[in-house]
Amino acid sequence: MTAVASPRRPARSRAYLTGAVLAAWVLLWALFGGQGTLPLGGAELTPLHERIGQAADAVDAGRNSNPFFLYFVNYIRLVIDAFVTFVQALISSPSFGRPVPAVGWLGVTAVASAVALLYGNVRVALLTAAGFVSFGLLGLWQESMDTLALTFTAVVLSLAVGLPLGVLAGLNDRFDRLVSPVLDFMQTMPTFVYLAPLTLFFLIGPASATVATMVYAIPPAIRVTSHAIRQVPPETVEAGASLGSTPWQLLRKVRLPLAKRTVIVGVNQTIMAALSMVTIAALIDAPGLGKTVLKALETLDVGTSFNAGLAIVIMAIVLDRATSAAGRRVETAHRAGRARSPLWRRAQVAVVLAVTAVLVYLSHVYVWASEFPAGVDAGSFVRSGVDAAAQWSQTHLYATTDAVRNLVTYGLLNPFEALFTGSPWWVVLPAVTAAVLALTTARVALVCAACLALLIALGLWQDGMVTLASTLVATVLVMALGLAAGVWMGRDDRADRVIRPVLDAGQTMPAFVYLVPILGLFGATRFTAILAAVVYAAPVAVKLVADGVRGVAPSAVEAATAAGSSRWQIISKVQVPMARRSIALAAGQGLCYVLAMVVVGGLVGAGALGYDVVSGFSQLQLRGKGLAAGLAIVVLGIMLGAITKAVARRAGAAARGRR
Repeated sequence: MTAVASPRRPARSRAYLTGAVLAAWVLLWALFGGQGTLPLGGAELTPLHERIGQAADAVDAGRNSNPFFLYFVNYIRLVIDAFVTFVQALISSPSFGRPVPAVGWLGVTAVASAVALLYGNVRVALLTAAGFVSFGLLGLWQESMDTLALTFTAVVLSLAVGLPLGVLAGLNDRFDRLVSPVLDFMQTMPTFVYLAPLTLFFLIGPASATVATMVYAIPPAIRVTSHAIRQVPPETVEAGASLGSTPWQLLRKVRLPLAKRTVIVGVNQTIMAALSMVTIAALIDAPGLGKTVLKALETLDVGTSFNAGLAIVIMAIVLDRATSAAGRRVETAHRAGRARSPLWRRAQVAVVLAVTAVLVYLSHVYVWASEFPAGVDAGSFVRSGVDAAAQWSQTHLYATTDAVRNLVTYGLLNPFEALFTGSPWWVVLPAVTAAVLALTTARVALVCAACLALLIALGLWQDGMVTLASTLVATVLVMALGLAAGVWMGRDDRADRVIRPVLDAGQTMPAFVYLVPILGLFGATRFTAILAAVVYAAPVAVKLVADGVRGVAPSAVEAATAAGSSRWQIISKVQVPMARRSIALAAGQGLCYVLAMVVVGGLVGAGALGYDVVSGFSQLQLRGKGLAAGLAIVVLGIMLGAITKAVARRAGAAARGRR
């Protein structure tokens, strides 16, 4: 009895202590609300913001004289721009002063379908052909090709960097330990934050968009490749070494062939990450579908944004299915051995290549095969239909949507925001630090105190508190949805089979896409931004909770059932407590995903730090404040990440203690 009860008492005392700290905070807010709230960060520029802006101006002034720019940065920008321009010249439409492309729409569709057929299967090839034709039917062929060109460029460069580093990390433990914290930081940092600093070095346009995409897409390539190298059976490597193979021969003949199927999974993840980031990089003038969505969101044009968002979703599905099919083919070939390709396969490859070459030639020579027919535009029907649907929903569903919006706004958002923004800073800082100390450790509490102090130093306390309140509200909603749907999926195989594909599809869609239907239903409000963040973060939280519940030992559930426990008692007393490590991890991942949507939310009414970053892109005089706001988002991410990781570790230790 003592061994079972002892881990519970500290947890209960921590909960009581945290509750006491929060109660004291609310009391002090009631007494001193409105005093010492540091209102800086609204429309004002602090001296720090002006100094950051002046530093950015100095960087611009020295771009053509500083050796670092002249002989390093400028050459990188020129090479990347030339690469993107070359790919665009191959596949884009001959408009806006561009020459006739070397490969027109018919040739591009043929090449993409041929690759899908040769490395996948007939079904994926048909899906690819239909997807590329749909870009033209939606009236977005050129925008889609621009997005594809940027994605292709970023993926090629990301794999050129990521695959060798992944192999090195898989072979060298010291390098793996060195690179892991860097990859953690790259993956947890909100995607929008490093857009502004990159524009200082590479200016706005394709080069900075490609580099930003690489920062986001390289980590999965390194991680998955390292994992693939490490999972090669040691006895196979030892057998090769015993035959006198050199380390290079072992890598080329043993490790890489056996790791190839897993590496393709990393390529898939890199492609999806690149596509997601390329659309977001429209904020720094990246061409393509993302720019169409961004312009439509700025004017609240739901129909146009939905049309472009649909094209992004189609592209994501096509690329995902094609690379997944290639991975399955590699695995099938691996199981079948290294037998020579049969005659029918070689004939199939020859026929496919011959037909593709003919179609590419036609698209290069004839205008009808080069430019997608201008008279075919189903996008106008999509735009008008979506606009009509949005107008109808706002008219006839207003009572329902308004009730939901008011429930969240007045029930959660306003109280949280009032507590964070209405409390004096000298109340918030010690209250948050004390609450974190009660929940975690002294080191994490010191990190939180330092992060909050940095918000004050950056002159963005008020905007930081608004963003923090919105992030916490969205995370509460994410976890409510995650627990409800995750427990259901973890207990019911049928629900898991139905819901999981929906969650997988949701994780492949870029962040901009979520805003479109929500904007049509709720308009541009703070609630719209919060709901978009919930939809973006919910899939990963639901899947983690479901996997945690499913991983509970069946014997524990059977023992509770034999003792006469009801279904609710089994869930609340057995499965959820035993899965709390996964639940804590889901909360941490949910926070990261919600915070990643802060800047997107700034486009549709969220304000605060997200709006500060966006305004820094569009208004030169606010660039210093935008850079400071990006740093403030990083600070919030570090603080929230440290808290959730510590809570997850403590939950894991408690779960092991229960066993």
